[in-house]
Amino acid sequence: MAVPAFSADYTIMAPANPGGGWDQTARSMQEALQAEGISGNVQVTNVGGAGGTIGLAQFVNQETGNPSALIVGGYVMVGAILTNQSPVTLANVTPIARLTGEAVAVVVPAASDIQTMDDLVAKLKANPGAVAWAGGSAGGADHITAGLIAKAVGVDPTQVNYIAYAGGGEALAALLGNQVTVGISGISEFASQIETGELRLLAVSSDERVPGVDGPTLMEAGVDVALQNWRMIAAAPGITDEQKAAISSDIEKMAKSATWQSILASKGWVDTYLAGDAFDAQLAADIAATEAILKDIGLVQ
Repeated sequence: MAVPAFSADYTIMAPANPGGGWDQTARSMQEALQAEGISGNVQVTNVGGAGGTIGLAQFVNQETGNPSALIVGGYVMVGAILTNQSPVTLANVTPIARLTGEAVAVVVPAASDIQTMDDLVAKLKANPGAVAWAGGSAGGADHITAGLIAKAVGVDPTQVNYIAYAGGGEALAALLGNQVTVGISGISEFASQIETGELRLLAVSSDERVPGVDGPTLMEAGVDVALQNWRMIAAAPGITDEQKAAISSDIEKMAKSATWQSILASKGWVDTYLAGDAFDAQLAADIAATEAILKDIGLVQ
């Protein structure tokens, strides 16, 4: 008896609270996979906490061998695994592809007396502890960028007063409530508040200016730092080679689709699609480099 071919159903875990970059990535994937007819039904689940390591552990423990289960991860998770000494790592999942890159934005509330990156650097040099940075989880791209900025301007990176929030929405609330000095997170998480003038953009962490974003790079602002936060998708451990190939094919179709490309443009995400052996090699290199940076800024012994 012939079995009709149906597109695969997927459940994508965003290992973070709603509103942040991983949640936006998972929901954007849901939109593109369904709009392009690649998948008939895509669900998104949120499991927040500890830079994605709580969700990662749950995913590995509950989804082994399940070809319909996917998880979003990236630079932040690499850092969180190291800083939290997580027993579950990316070696426990099946990496499929790197999807996007995004510059980290440094912002202050509109009412702040900090007008430029120079002003922020002056405050940082005067008293590092008095500058409270609000960003995503400890050891992630935001935290690393703050540490690298301090180091670049001659401030001890271990003195950075960094307050980690579980999601972009919470860091934003702290900023708008004037509970912190400066915010540091992906551009997409601050974009609408920068546009409305509630937040002032001081600089972005990319090596080139971000199209459509009115703000200098850290390099242009005299701070020798360039960093891109990247995001990836992985499948469950214990799937067959055939199942991995089928998932990889679906993700490649999605990444090259018109729907996905328009989502990237609207969010200011860079298309950094990389899959297969090339991605596995890049992931290993990124993990090693992140560990070195985290040791440098005192987050990992």
